[in-house]
Amino acid sequence: MHQAALWKPLDDGRVQCRLCAHFCRIDPGQRGTCGVRENRDGVLFTLVYDKVAAVNLDPVEKKPLYHFLPGSLTFSFGTMGCNLSCTFCQNASLSQPPRQGRPVTGHAATPEALVQAALDSGAASISYTYSEPTIFFELMRDTATLAKKAGLKNILVSNGFQSPQCLEELGPLIDAANIDLKAWNEEFYRDVCGARLGPVKKNLVHIRRLGWWLEVTTLLIPGLNDNPGELREMADFVFTELGADTPWHLSRFHPDHRMLDHGPTPPKTLEAARDIGRAAGLRFVYVGNLGPGERNDTLCPSCGAMVVRRTGFAAEPTRLRAGVCPDCGAVVAGVWGT
Repeated sequence: MHQAALWKPLDDGRVQCRLCAHFCRIDPGQRGTCGVRENRDGVLFTLVYDKVAAVNLDPVEKKPLYHFLPGSLTFSFGTMGCNLSCTFCQNASLSQPPRQGRPVTGHAATPEALVQAALDSGAASISYTYSEPTIFFELMRDTATLAKKAGLKNILVSNGFQSPQCLEELGPLIDAANIDLKAWNEEFYRDVCGARLGPVKKNLVHIRRLGWWLEVTTLLIPGLNDNPGELREMADFVFTELGADTPWHLSRFHPDHRMLDHGPTPPKTLEAARDIGRAAGLRFVYVGNLGPGERNDTLCPSCGAMVVRRTGFAAEPTRLRAGVCPDCGAVVAGVWGT
C-alpha cells in the first residue's frame, strides 16, 4: 500500500483527487473513477504502485512515435485501471476491471527493478503506456526520475486527461509523448469515453509549452468521429496551437470491447483525413493500423526526399544527420539521436 500524491483532504472525511481532470471527490472506503485510488480513513492511497500488469519491449514506432529516436526499442509497461471508459478500448482487459470493482492485480515491481530491466534490455527509453499512465502517476514519477539518472528517455502514451498539476509534476521528467485526440466534439467524449474534450485540448497546449516532443493520434471510427468538418477543425487546432511540425497519426479502427457494431475504417476515409491534415498545413500526417505492407515513410517537408523509411513498425536507419536532410539541407523536426 502506497500513499497517493496530488490530493487534498475535505472536511467531511472525503478526499479530492487532484491527479486528473475528473477531480474525483471520494468517500471513505471508496475509489475514484479510475478504480485504483482509494480513500482509507481520509487518506488517499494508490493500489497500483507495486502491481505492474503488462511489460514488453516495443519498437518506439508502436507507441506511435515516428520522430523520436526512430528504430530504437522502448521498454514499455503499464498497470490496471484507467480514468476513461472508452467503449472501443483495445486494452480493456487492463483498463476496465478496476472500474468495475474487480480486483487490482499485477506482478510485484519497483522503480529500481523496472529501470534495471530497461537497461538490461538495451532499450533507449521507457514508455508508460498500455492502460493510462496518469493513474499510476506515483510509479511513473519515481521510475522516470531514476531512468533520467540512468540515461534513459521517458515516453508518455496517454489520453491527455491529466490535471494541470500532474503535467507540471511530470514536466522535467518526460521527454516525449503521444496523446490521443479522440474526437472533436464533447458528445463523443462524454458518451463514448466518459470524459471531456476541453481538458484534453488545454493539456495538449500545456504539453507543447513544457517542451516535450509531441505527437498526436486519432482513431477514426466510422460514423462517430470521422466527420470531414470536424476533422478540418481538429487539423486546424493541431496546426495553430501545436505547430505544423506536430506529427498526426490517423489510425484505423477495428471492432473491440463493447463497440462491435461498427466495422473497420475504410481506407478511403483515412486517405481523406490525411488529405485534410495536409491541406491544413501539417507537414507530417501518417496513416496506421492498416496491416501488412503498411508504409509510413517520413519525407523532408522541403524537398520531399525520403529520410526515414518504414514498413509496419520497422524503421530503417534514418538518412538524417543531426536532423538535417542530406538532399537539401533543411531541418526536419524531431529527436533523431541520443
